[in-house]
Amino acid sequence: MTHRGPARLAATILAVLTLGTAGIVLARGLAGPEGGGVTAADLAAIRFTVMQAGLSALLSAVLAVPLARALARRRFPGRAALIAALGAPFLVPTITAVLALIAVFGRSGWLAHLTGWEVSPYGLQGVLLAHVFLNLPLCTRMLLNGWAAIPAERWRLAESLGLPPGALLRHLEAPMLRATLPGAALAVFSICLSSFAVALVLGGGPRASTVELSIYQALRYDFDLARAARLSAVQFALTTAALALTLRLTLPTAFGAGRGLVLAIPAPGGWRAAVDGVVILAAALFLLAPLAALTAAGLPAVPDLPAQVWPAAVRSVLIALGSAVLALMLALPLALAAARGARWAELSGTLPLAASALVMGTGLFLMLRPALSPGVLALPVTLLVNASLATPFAFRILAPPARILQADYGQLAASLGLEGRAALRLLILPRLARPLGFAAGLTAALSMGDLSVIALFAVDDAATLPLLVSRLAGSYRSDAAAAAALLLVALAFALYLILDRSIARHDPDT
Repeated sequence: MTHRGPARLAATILAVLTLGTAGIVLARGLAGPEGGGVTAADLAAIRFTVMQAGLSALLSAVLAVPLARALARRRFPGRAALIAALGAPFLVPTITAVLALIAVFGRSGWLAHLTGWEVSPYGLQGVLLAHVFLNLPLCTRMLLNGWAAIPAERWRLAESLGLPPGALLRHLEAPMLRATLPGAALAVFSICLSSFAVALVLGGGPRASTVELSIYQALRYDFDLARAARLSAVQFALTTAALALTLRLTLPTAFGAGRGLVLAIPAPGGWRAAVDGVVILAAALFLLAPLAALTAAGLPAVPDLPAQVWPAAVRSVLIALGSAVLALMLALPLALAAARGARWAELSGTLPLAASALVMGTGLFLMLRPALSPGVLALPVTLLVNASLATPFAFRILAPPARILQADYGQLAASLGLEGRAALRLLILPRLARPLGFAAGLTAALSMGDLSVIALFAVDDAATLPLLVSRLAGSYRSDAAAAAALLLVALAFALYLILDRSIARHDPDT
């Protein structure tokens, strides 16, 4: 059941796309006529990037603690549906989330109509609002997993001792939070470092420009390759440092293993129950009201969508499907190699987390610009970069079941001489059908909503749906933008569901 050849090829491809492109932009930046330093605008972009990522991570983590705690210890109608909705924060394309927030918090949004308050969704406060909206569900799910990991025997012992809520927090919940909260916050920090669509739409000017947005402006408008190269190198260094810090500070809990018993977490009544209810209701409104506002604004305009929306939607679907296939081709052999103890495969599978779409795009642009036109490469480069950035998510989905598969069937397959394509067809693909379906659906949805790379390369006849949504919003065609954003969400969810269910049905245990 060995697949070291394909795994090594996948590792090489990912290394070229991450380290190779970073090396190219670094060399170009040092060799350029202005390669000796950074400008005041660059320093401002770096400071703002780190500041907004830190504040976004802090707010998401702090707000996720009471929400995750309330969801962990309360039972109510719709709880499972709400938690399920929190499980797919990446399925909502970023540009759609931004437009949804504008529909609520903009000058003509729901909040202004209902209360008369005018909250500007632009600038730093807008960037923070969007990042919390996108990452609070992710952080909450990570903390919910932490509460679920506390052995039931610990809760039962605490209940038998009659420990009050304060003691439960001190002896059970606080140690779990010390182990899981830093990793959750740093994961959000890493994501926000490479934010592009949020800063592009909500940044509001030079004072709220991120490194990613500065790279885009340097290439798209100024054609300043040296500055783009310097900023790309800075971006790679920031994301690499954040990823390394995340891996270092994510600590295991010290509860030990339980017997897998399921026990309801004690749920105190009185004012604590009321506070939990308010927290859950406020979070549900915060997460669902923007999408409801976008639906109300965009649904009537769907029949009048511009004609260019439909070709853009077809391009987006084709890129998403191609990215999903390529991401699985990279992630599956790496997951199988990691299941056999190859540490290099584990590192290769997570390496793209340290990169960003614009860093890769810049490197490929510098590499291919002498020979080919960027417009010709727009769609293939977008597909390739989207697939590589989605590979870590697919790898994380496939690695645990691959280890189980190796433990259960590895020796049997070896004794039967089952290797290569035969092992892939008869054993691996059927037994991993469920995680493969989930990984395919997730990576397709991620690619469907990507805006960054295509914004660098695209010409008018190669625009994808997210880029078209951004252009419609930028030209103040708000109704058309909302309708196109609804179409984008529908297609992303449809791809996720179709791929997940169509592949998972091949599981022999289904």
